[in-house]
Amino acid sequence: MNKISYTNLKLKVNTEVNTFDFNGNQIEVLKYLPLEDKCALINLALQSAKEEAIYNPARLEAYFHLYIVMSYTNINFTEKQKDDKIKLYDTLKSNGLIDKVLINMDEDEYSALCEYLNQQESDILNYQNTLTGLISSIIENLPLKAEEMQKIVENFDPEKFQNVLNFAKSANGGNLVM
Repeated sequence: MNKISYTNLKLKVNTEVNTFDFNGNQIEVLKYLPLEDKCALINLALQSAKEEAIYNPARLEAYFHLYIVMSYTNINFTEKQKDDKIKLYDTLKSNGLIDKVLINMDEDEYSALCEYLNQQESDILNYQNTLTGLISSIIENLPLKAEEMQKIVENFDPEKFQNVLNFAKSANGGNLVM
């Protein structure tokens, strides 16, 4: 078998686009987004949709599709527009722009993104339910909880606490409250 030099192949990342007209504007949609950008898109969507220890499915869908528009198209958004991402999503979705972008995306590209997103979400949720995940969560949150406890200790007033005990005892007919 003859070896071929990679350099001789003269390859570069595919930057081809599909285009469509939207309200008189030519919207370009990348056929391929580099892997690092795909990973960033997925991680941003997951981080943005996380509420406590779970992912809000409606927000996940919204952020995922909004970040697709931001990453795959030639549409520029101001910082002010990006400040309220859910409002931005609602505007794009209700006017049909998100659907048009998805129709013009490479089908395999979109399917792969959805698969990566679903797998990443599942892996994170499964990890959180393992002993290692629980311990990591405790260690991660420990400094925050320690700071809260420190504030409680610093603000503890024994006199006020005794007043509360006296009130509770009086309200209970002079008996100690247990």
